[in-house]
Amino acid sequence: MTTTYHGEADERFGAVADAFARNFAEFPELGAAVTVFVGGRKVVELWGGVADEATGRAWERDTVVPVFSCAKAIVSLCAHLLAQEGKLDLDAPVSRYWPEFAAEGTEDITPRMVLGHRAGLPVLDKTVPFEEIARWTPVIRAIEEQKPLWEPGTTYAYHGHVFGFLLGELVRRLTGLTPGAYFRSAVGEPFGLRTWLGLPAAEMAARARLVEAEGRAPMPPPEHILTRIVTMNGALAFPGLGEPHGWNDPALLGMELPGAGATASASGLAGLYAAAVTGLNGRPRLLSPATVTDAIREVSSGPDWFGFDAGARWGSGFLLDSAFRPMLGPRSFGNDGAGGQFSFADDEHTVGFAYVANRMIGHGDARATNLVTALRECLA
Repeated sequence: MTTTYHGEADERFGAVADAFARNFAEFPELGAAVTVFVGGRKVVELWGGVADEATGRAWERDTVVPVFSCAKAIVSLCAHLLAQEGKLDLDAPVSRYWPEFAAEGTEDITPRMVLGHRAGLPVLDKTVPFEEIARWTPVIRAIEEQKPLWEPGTTYAYHGHVFGFLLGELVRRLTGLTPGAYFRSAVGEPFGLRTWLGLPAAEMAARARLVEAEGRAPMPPPEHILTRIVTMNGALAFPGLGEPHGWNDPALLGMELPGAGATASASGLAGLYAAAVTGLNGRPRLLSPATVTDAIREVSSGPDWFGFDAGARWGSGFLLDSAFRPMLGPRSFGNDGAGGQFSFADDEHTVGFAYVANRMIGHGDARATNLVTALRECLA
């Protein structure tokens, strides 16, 4: 099936447009978008396909879609902004700012351990019911009661939802705002970004609806720790998309899930990263070169707590350039999402990049990598 796409790409970046078109030809793409900023200027903004398979509604320039763990960029950016302002020491105990956190075995955990997935808190023993998650405090209390699964700092494993709530509570204690509200006031609104932790009700009807590709690998059984990590012990459906409690459910999309619950357009996510490293719309860059250098210092890599090594490298809150997630070089940092979405920045190349889609392909999904490969060739 040939899909007509819309938008513009500067002549120098025609290869990105070609790769975007090939994705629709070579993958079961439904709707998607890609945006690239270079030097704070938008050089690629493309979109195409269908936002809602049931109605045939087309994907538009500003269409937003759930982007799962791309959310980690938002809460990590907030943490680095507070550190840059001298309000948060990433290497001090979390309990300096959150005294109730210092339960047995957690008193030495630092924000950087959380950012690097090394805190020993990838999952909670307590199940917080779906209706309670949106109240925020019940999740925070469960974190306060949790004992680490390993000695903090000695190894790592992906912290899923706990990542966002733990860092988000630090943001709340330092600013008086939940991470989604702080992000919108400090970054989202000033830079005009269509990116949210907790999608506003007014944006809900026009969002893209997720669909699964045929043959997507099933999740392990509900009691498996990996399933518990991504579903908050079954409170959230995954990969189930239907209501209730799935990722097309307005009740889920409207709550703050700062580890995995962002909703954004491609230009909103790319703009977030461009704002971080180059500035945007006449506003200066958010993160200084020294802050970026701190964020991209490798914190975790190699075999994780499970003994598994996918080849990923983690800095403080962000994936780093690797064979697992190729970017542009040693100054690149980003986050990906379970639906195949990917976004990153590179201050050496002055790039902010994002690809979003509503067809969830799963393991081996090369759509974003194809676009990044084309971008790398354009910049060479």
